[in-house]
Parts: sequence; C-alpha cells; structure tokens
Amino acid sequence: MKKISFVSIVVLCIMLLGGCASEPNQEVNIIPQPKSITVTDGGFYLSPKTVINVVKGADDLQPACTFMSTLVEKSFGKTLTVENGEARKNAINIVVDPSMETDVYDLTVEKNAVHIKGGSSKAVFYAMQSLRQMMPVGVEKGEKMDRIRIQNVQIQDEPRLGYRGTMLDVCRHFFTVDEVKTFIDMLALHKLSVFHWHLTDDQGWRIEIKKYPELTKIGSQRKQTVIGKNTGKYDGTPYGPYFFTQEEIKEVIQYAADRYITIIPEIELPGHALAALATYPELGCTGGPYEVCQMWGVFPEVFCPGNEKTFEFWEGVLDEVAELFPGEIIHIGGDECPRDAWKKCKKCQARMKQEKMKEEGELQNYTVHRIEAYLKEKGKRIIGWDEILEGDVSKTAIVMSWRGKTGGIKGAKRGNEVVMVPNDYAYFDYYQSQDIDNEPFGIGGFVDVAKVYSLDPTEGLTAEEGEKIIGVQANLWAEYITTFSHAQYMLLPRMAALAEVAWTPQADREYSNFLNRAKLLTQRYEALGYNFAKHILQEPKSDE
Repeated sequence: MKKISFVSIVVLCIMLLGGCASEPNQEVNIIPQPKSITVTDGGFYLSPKTVINVVKGADDLQPACTFMSTLVEKSFGKTLTVENGEARKNAINIVVDPSMETDVYDLTVEKNAVHIKGGSSKAVFYAMQSLRQMMPVGVEKGEKMDRIRIQNVQIQDEPRLGYRGTMLDVCRHFFTVDEVKTFIDMLALHKLSVFHWHLTDDQGWRIEIKKYPELTKIGSQRKQTVIGKNTGKYDGTPYGPYFFTQEEIKEVIQYAADRYITIIPEIELPGHALAALATYPELGCTGGPYEVCQMWGVFPEVFCPGNEKTFEFWEGVLDEVAELFPGEIIHIGGDECPRDAWKKCKKCQARMKQEKMKEEGELQNYTVHRIEAYLKEKGKRIIGWDEILEGDVSKTAIVMSWRGKTGGIKGAKRGNEVVMVPNDYAYFDYYQSQDIDNEPFGIGGFVDVAKVYSLDPTEGLTAEEGEKIIGVQANLWAEYITTFSHAQYMLLPRMAALAEVAWTPQADREYSNFLNRAKLLTQRYEALGYNFAKHILQEPKSDE
C-alpha cells in the first residue's frame, strides 16, 4: 500500500473541509463608517441553509427580512427561509428592542451565527446594509456561490443625524417609475433616510391631482426645450406629457417604505409656478396668457396670493398630496419668488391693505403662514427653502438652507429645525471636476467628493444651537441632466461622501480613510450596474 505523505493529508484536509488552517481576517470596509468596529478571528459562512430567524420582531420588520432573503437569491438559486424562534446556529438572528434608540443597531458576526439587535426595524435594515457591504461584490452580480464568507466582527452603530436625504428633480427632466425605484435603491445602499421629490416647477407639473386634471393634460408638457444655457435656440421637440399617476406614486411610496425611506413631496409656491399658471391662468396676477416654460431660470410670472382662488387651488392640491404621502413633512418651496407682479396687482395690493402690510415680501410670509396652518390641521409640518426666513416664519417650520449655510445658521439660532443643503457643498448638479471639457455638460460650479466630505453641518453654532440641525441633504437639479445614467454619474460617489457626513460624527471622519473605502464601494456600484464618476479612483491610495 502506497504511503500518503503529511503534505498530502494537509492538502486533502483543505480540499475537503475548506481549510484546517485559519483563513486570514478580511478588512471591513463599510460606508458610512460605523461608530465602532471590532474585528475578531474567523468568519461566518452564509449558505442556502442559513435561516433568517426573528427572535423578537416588530410589525414592520418583514421588508428588512425580505431584503436580506432576496439579496443572495441569485447566487444561491433560492431565497433564505424566514422563521421565528429562539436564537439558533446557522442563522441571522434578529431582535428588535424598543428600549434602544430608534436608529441604533448592534451587529455581531460569529463562527456559527449572525446576531442583529436594533432599536427598530429600520435599524435592523441598516445593520443588513452593513452586512451586505461585508459580502463579496459578486453577490450584487448574482454570481453563483455555494456559500458566502462574512468576517467575524462586532459593530455598534448609530447615525449622527436622523434626516439624511437627497432631492431628485423630475420637473426639468423626467425620470420613470423604474428609474426612481433605482434611485431609492441607491439611497438604501448608503443608509439615507429621506427622498425629497421635487414634483412641480416652471418646466413641468409631474403629479396627478384628481381635482385638477388639466394640470397633467397641460402642465406636464412643454412645446420644446432650450438648447444649452438659454441660448435662444430650441430643440423643436415637444417634451411630455410626463407625470406620475397617483397609483404610480403609491407604488413608489411603498417601494421606499420597504427600504425604510420617507418621501417628502415638494409642491412649489408661490414662485416657480408657470406649469400651473399655463393650466389655470386666473391664478396669476395678470391672467396670462402663460405657457409651460421652455427655458431655465427664475421668472416673474408667479402665483397671485391676493386672489382667494389661489389659496383654494393650493389647498385642493395639498389635500390630495397630504392624503397620498404618509410622511409628516411636506415641502412648499418658497424660493426664488420675484415680487414685481405683486406690486402691480390690484388683488395683491388689496390683500396688503387688508392685512396692514408695508411691503410685498410680507405677502410671501402671509402665504407661508396660511399654508402652514392649513397643513397643520392635517397633521403635517412644512419645510421650505431658506427664503421662508425672510418673514417671521413660525418656529415649527423646518428650514432647508441652500444659499450656503447662512440661512441654516440663522434658522437654528432663532429656534427652527434645519436641514443643511448648502449649494457650495451639496449641489450635485455642479461639476465634479474642473476639467469641464471632459465632463457631461452642466450648470456650472465645482463640488468634488472631497468638498462634499468636508461639510460640517453644525459649523458656526454652539452645541445647543447645533441640536437644531436635524439633517443634511444633496440636491440634484435636472436642467441639464437628460438621462438617468447621467443622474447616476452626478450622484455617485458623492452620495457616499454625503452619507458619511450625515452618519458619522465630525471628529471620527478622516478623508483619506473614507477614500480607501469609497474606492471599494465603487466596485459594488459597477456590479449593480450603476453609472458613476471615477475621479476618486485616480486619487492616491492612503496607507492608513
């Protein structure tokens, strides 16, 4: 009988048992960076036989379980089974513990099991996104696998800010339901919590309102679109009609809810009104004629707040919007509203006299107060661009600071809650490179990943005032973004930088460390089929 050498035995052992010797620990690279990570030796092997085991759940936990169950479906050829019971081996054991803060989670990966404990189902979902980023990129591609190794680790985590958002403008250029769903998937990957949906503007009305059906017959299309930056030349091609039916909106709302994302709809008033005025010219100060705007910019044709029918219209629209969207907050715009038309309007001047107003700016304040009171009766809060601070806006209104940080600082100091969206840090329609000849055509400006990452949302505020900063957001305005592929390019990887600004405390963030993790995250973007800007891949890798 031929003797078998010791080396042969070792080789055979490795082949049959997957390795007698311990495998090297894998780096854990998660964005946004968790509060605490402790890597321990070894790994857990996720397999088709692994069970998602709910030890203690909540009524809204099912979407989180479904996400994890289906994440590995293409690789394993089956979904993971979801069960209820005591903690067990070869399982992802889940506990929802209401005694913890809502967004806090603990994630422990051991040799025999994964344990997730969160303060809510949403927190469990965040833990699953961390777990996802610890899996091989091939999982995103659906590569066939018998098992998936996940590094043993202990993570304690919670976000710095509760409101972590991105705005998508579907008015200047429209994106389909499927594209909006992909956008929501992108938010979920980055643990973002808010989708701000910009639905009405001068260039298009994109939401069905059953009380006012003409809005989507007339207001959802424009005759043509200007070429370039208001060159005076037009493409001669009708744009639209493009809008979301209420059934489609419900579908998107549910899709977002299944990823624990709140949608904030924006209905612009009293400016950016041309799509509505083209439909109902009696709501403007001159009575028209108006047309859905074919250019970009700020225009003098605005709603007439001196006309009671204008408030009836706003209330009718907001009745349906408030009914559709379950979230607490509705965005009412409030930005870039010229007042020249109000100076010449008899109805506006009569309103000013009746309300003892001294100047036209008070009409906007009157409008904001009145709409806020109306929505408050429906259990809703308003959020508006920082122009709403120009009057004595209510302390219950949320201020969205876009003209730099100034408006946010002012709002926080006076006691308003604030979402920071400074254009010089968080406008993702700005160029990502100063070499604009090699960039898709854009509006201008320059905000690269490093600039986004440098945002300190509470800078200039005391600790107490800083508590009023409830979140940060990026805006993607779509004047020059005609395709969803271009939209993805503008969002990624800047969205990763914004996510870490919103999640990770300022003192714990370091750009070179983030850059290393972001470069790895782009591999996941590629696997998911997302288009993304590759500038950071040329930045030197840090040794840290």
